[in-house]
Amino acid sequence: MASIAACYVPNGVAPLFGSKEAVASSPCTSSVMNKLPLGLGSSGKSRLCVKNGEKCRNSLCHVVMSAEVSTKEKAVQAGKAPKEVPKDSLLTPRFYTTDFDEMEQLFSKDFNKNLNEAEFEALLAEFRADYNQTHFVRNAEFKAAAEKLQGPLRQIFVEFLERSCTAEFSGFLLYKELGRRLKKTNPVVAEIFTLMSRDEARHAGFLNKGLADFNLALDLGFLTKARKYTFFKPKFIFYATYLSEKIGYWRYITIYRHLKANPDYQLYPIFKYFENWCQDENRHGDFFSALLKAQPQFLNDWKAKLWSRFFCLSVYVTMYLNDCQRTAFYEGIGLKTKEFDMHVIIETNRTTGRIFPAVLDVENPIFKERLDHLVELNENLAAISKSTVPVAFKNLQRIPVISAMISELLALYFMPPVESGSLDYVDFEPQVVY
Repeated sequence: MASIAACYVPNGVAPLFGSKEAVASSPCTSSVMNKLPLGLGSSGKSRLCVKNGEKCRNSLCHVVMSAEVSTKEKAVQAGKAPKEVPKDSLLTPRFYTTDFDEMEQLFSKDFNKNLNEAEFEALLAEFRADYNQTHFVRNAEFKAAAEKLQGPLRQIFVEFLERSCTAEFSGFLLYKELGRRLKKTNPVVAEIFTLMSRDEARHAGFLNKGLADFNLALDLGFLTKARKYTFFKPKFIFYATYLSEKIGYWRYITIYRHLKANPDYQLYPIFKYFENWCQDENRHGDFFSALLKAQPQFLNDWKAKLWSRFFCLSVYVTMYLNDCQRTAFYEGIGLKTKEFDMHVIIETNRTTGRIFPAVLDVENPIFKERLDHLVELNENLAAISKSTVPVAFKNLQRIPVISAMISELLALYFMPPVESGSLDYVDFEPQVVY
């Protein structure tokens, strides 16, 4: 699930993968970790972020470091030390919740006569087939590749794994709860949500195993309780999650194809799994496409057009700003960040145009020009934050920069849109994009 879920983007509007692991023993995490599916627990006991006896201050989440256990670390493991809640920004993967009562009403067969049972049954058969059940199997190549990665590039890969794991775990939590809450109202839709949570758990576990190659692991149990949850109305969950899953597909398949054609940049074997991985993302997006078609009120009026454009803008801008802050990662695997992002945005926008009633005109050169200006402004904000001037002066310096960013965002939003979408579209998108 990208930033909501997904790749690690929205899975970002405000716009975010084994054997059974030993469950956590820490009092604050055991109740959560005992319920986590295959591959989600960290090996051995659940621990907070400790490095050489000191708690790390990671901006994304608490990390488990493989290090000698000190007296202070033992206290942390026993739940005696205070737990820091990581700071969020607009660009970090988020955890989401929604109005589950409204969700139950939307998928009630008595209340909603637009539910296409045949389409949902067909989608359920796809998820039950579980094509990737045996795909995410690690080998010795992972650890060897991690040991070769040193210096700044090593830290870049660690951050990539952290953010991606957090985003996938966020999707797991949301989908699992939806599967539980909809069991009585609509068993078919509920089972699909449950199977999607299986996919997200598998992805998160696989990524967390990757962190183990770098002697790290996310404490997912603590993360579940420590992170703040962003509330989205059901229709916003539909828009945002559909986009995050589809943009995740295009990110993963683009990276996979690039590295297949340029094997010299295959620095870590996780990318070899992206071809099958992105098919999970695409199936998830197909499901949310079906959910949207079952709620025509979210697609067939002027408000739907405004919201569609808003979520497209939120997801695209979030990804672009995020990635431009991490150009070293993309350069490390032989990609040009802005070219990669624009390719992903354009392809995602074309896919999204099959269901959203209006999308942004991302192929207009002005769109990219304004995105690039936002990158410059975002860099200015970062420079202000790093400066040593008093906080009051920093706040004054931020005002014109933030105002300019808002102006650019409004200009992007009010660019003439591309009218699109069709409630009659019924073909599964894998037939189109694979």
